[in-house]
Amino acid sequence: MDRRADTYLHTFSAMRGRLAPAARRITSGVSAAVDTASALFRRFQRDQDGSFVIISALTMPVLIGMVGLGAEVTLWYNKHQTQQNAADSTAISAATNYWFNPEGNLSTQAAGVAAAYGYVSGQNGATITVHRPPTNGNYTTNQMAVEIIVQQTQSRLFSKLWNNQPQSISARAVALATGGDGCVLALSGSASKAIDVSGSAVVKLTKCSILSNSTASDGLYVGGSSKVTALSLESVGGVVGGGSITTDNGVHTGVDPTVDPYANVSMPAPPAGSCVNQPKSGNPQPNTFYCSLDFHSASDNITLSPGTYFIGSDSMKVNAGATVTGTGVTLVVTTSDGGKKYGSVDFEGGTVTLTAPTSGPTAGIAIFGDRNAPAKDDYIFNGGSTMKITGAIYAPSAKIELLGNQYSPSTCLQLIANTVKITGNPDFAVDCQGKGTKVIGSVAKLVE
Repeated sequence: MDRRADTYLHTFSAMRGRLAPAARRITSGVSAAVDTASALFRRFQRDQDGSFVIISALTMPVLIGMVGLGAEVTLWYNKHQTQQNAADSTAISAATNYWFNPEGNLSTQAAGVAAAYGYVSGQNGATITVHRPPTNGNYTTNQMAVEIIVQQTQSRLFSKLWNNQPQSISARAVALATGGDGCVLALSGSASKAIDVSGSAVVKLTKCSILSNSTASDGLYVGGSSKVTALSLESVGGVVGGGSITTDNGVHTGVDPTVDPYANVSMPAPPAGSCVNQPKSGNPQPNTFYCSLDFHSASDNITLSPGTYFIGSDSMKVNAGATVTGTGVTLVVTTSDGGKKYGSVDFEGGTVTLTAPTSGPTAGIAIFGDRNAPAKDDYIFNGGSTMKITGAIYAPSAKIELLGNQYSPSTCLQLIANTVKITGNPDFAVDCQGKGTKVIGSVAKLVE
């Protein structure tokens, strides 16, 4: 029995010896398999290959929604820009209409302009609202200000996911009826120094602006030691010079040209026949064609009756101690020799007080220069002349020169010429309400 047990023990030990390496190999293999599996799992966790497919699939609805919403917002923005243009134009038109016709119907005027942009109240969700004065902003107490609000509802597209109510788009504009604030205008479209303020000029313009239609880089020139005080300076081209400029509303370049306010006013034709000489004594008579008018001594104390006076190829001159006064007067400066030569104006001294007619074909024009006169012709208002003219000095093809230093302040004076040169010290304003003049510059401007 004992021998048999010993045999078993010996056999088991022998087998264990032979199996141990195999067991170790199996254990090692299992351990390696586990390690490999763990490594593969960790690699799987770190591996991002192919994840863009899953991410794209998950985010694609969001991306499509964002693109759609972006396109919809862009559509709203473009719509708002169109409405803003409509509101701006409508406000300016309504304010202009109010200036010329205070009793007119602003809503009717506004509706007509807005309709030109495709906005009609009650159609396609559009509403046009007119307020005078505005209900909001800085002009709520100003009766000359007109507020326009253009609204229109838009159906939603992708944004319906968040809100299914129609989107309301609104544009607002406020225009102020100013009546046009220009008082000095150069009509030349290309002249260098079309407006030339130089030397030691001191120009004081109350509530009025200097305007140049020239595209030249120095279309409006303020040089030397000159000083300009004005509401604004505006030039189609540039504004240059070393002079001093003081404005309420700034200096502006690159603006649109200003329309000649008297372009549609026909120059009166002189009486038929040859021109006549001025009377040796007494006063000239209206509706007479004079070859020239020359007042040059203290004994010349001339009163011009209301009406139109025609001056031919020679000048109208006032100098020395002469005095010329006239109310309701227009001096028409033209030619008496078939256009070979045109008359001019030369006020070298004395005292001149002229007031333009407030009605009739030459309303608001004190001096009317022939449109066919050459640009070299000068209308000179020189030093020593105490001049007070109410109305417009209108020489659209010639040159106006203000020289010298003695000018009486005028509440209503307009200088309109091909070019304008100022080296004197004028002091005037554009308070021309009821004077028969036409406004220079835009009648209404956007303020909000």
